[in-house]
Amino acid sequence: MRLSTFSLVCLTILQSTFATESNLTTPLSSHLILPNNFKPPQVFKNTNLVRSINLEKGYVKEIVNVVIENIDTNPQDEYYVPFDGSVVGKVGGFEVRDKKDTTKPVFRSELVEYDTYSPTQFYRITLPEPLSPAAQRTLSITYHLLSSLSPLPATIKQQDKQYLRLTFSTYAPSAYLTQKQKTKIKFPGVDIPEYTGEPERQGSTFTYGPYDNIPAGSESMASVRYEFTKPIIHATSLERDIEISHWGGNLATEERYQLTNKGASLSNHFSRVTWQSTQYYNPPVTAIKALNVPLKIGSLNPYFTDDIGNVSTSRYRSNLREANLELKPRYPIFGGWSFPFRIGWDANLKNFLRNVKGDQYVLKVPFLEGPKMGEGISYEKIILRVILPEGATNVKYQTSVPVIAESISQHRTFMDTLGRTTLTLTAMNVIDESRDTDLLITYEYPLTAGLRKPITIILGVMAVFTTAWVVGQLDTNIGNTSQ
Repeated sequence: MRLSTFSLVCLTILQSTFATESNLTTPLSSHLILPNNFKPPQVFKNTNLVRSINLEKGYVKEIVNVVIENIDTNPQDEYYVPFDGSVVGKVGGFEVRDKKDTTKPVFRSELVEYDTYSPTQFYRITLPEPLSPAAQRTLSITYHLLSSLSPLPATIKQQDKQYLRLTFSTYAPSAYLTQKQKTKIKFPGVDIPEYTGEPERQGSTFTYGPYDNIPAGSESMASVRYEFTKPIIHATSLERDIEISHWGGNLATEERYQLTNKGASLSNHFSRVTWQSTQYYNPPVTAIKALNVPLKIGSLNPYFTDDIGNVSTSRYRSNLREANLELKPRYPIFGGWSFPFRIGWDANLKNFLRNVKGDQYVLKVPFLEGPKMGEGISYEKIILRVILPEGATNVKYQTSVPVIAESISQHRTFMDTLGRTTLTLTAMNVIDESRDTDLLITYEYPLTAGLRKPITIILGVMAVFTTAWVVGQLDTNIGNTSQ
């Protein structure tokens, strides 16, 4: 009788935890479709615009500081930024702030589409409050372009310098009349053998302009070729898993990379002898020799493997001030070569998780970690999975990284029943500067859900012993024996 009563209570707790559902917030970015005849209304003009292009890393970063003025008779709050249809798919990290007060939250911005086959697409910026007629506001628009640099020549010898080419418009992309503008380009060095146009040159900086009264949608194409004898590190795919364990107090992280070098390919076969002979004076090379992965202080049990197995050429240094994982691939990764690998580590959960009130928890983790290199790293696609405890409900998240897809699913591991609640986020065209971006997740984890696993184990053990007792009571004799 006691056994049946205890079993009934356990089953009631399990049933109550199974009945809950997860709630997911809407993403911070969206993709809207506008009518085919859409054109940005000419309600603004750019009174002054300064565009800065930074080429110091293996991707292009642009910052556009522009003073906009409302030339309409009504207040306006929607400002459009055009991009060529062949370029918009390479844009990432599009962010808009108030130039005069960067402490304010970023403005809402979203990619809008009015015709799939149109040569021009738009980002729409929504101002926090409508701009009154004749009023002005200074915007700081930041974004980066992936896969916009091409090596020229495309093949080089093992010890040659590498040169990259960028083709761009000296006019900043704008859907409005620009009264005055100029474009500045910052190069990684002063070796710039080829360029078009007539820029003003000061050291490693070019300035095109100023230009006056440029109509909306105008272009003035130019190109530059500059020396960049560094690897162009690009991850075509990163799968990042973060697993939370309340019972073990552990946060386990694993990252799986499809890494490639998009620099110039070797014109001849790779020479190990030449490579070893140049390591004594360490000249600039286009190959990836090692990767440096800064971790959170207190990280434990790091590992580094590739398709073959464990890679022994790694070193982990940890103290009270830093935790650093140094990785060395099995071979130098030259242009066109790839290196798939995975790394992982553990951390104390209390450094990332807080109990707000009752059953409510807040998890704060980095959206992106991984290698940190001077030449920068770009990510074509990131799939982030946060595996919460079994029974976690009402899941919500917040991050400034633009997310293109989100989902809630179940992930089954050892001794799970229905599986652990898993939040999956997908982002495109991300750069390593997002390492400083946090991901906040709130969820509810009731006590009944926490008891689910031990109750499942108890019921499983009881079922085994009950089955063994029932089997032991069976009479397996074929016939009666008589004395």
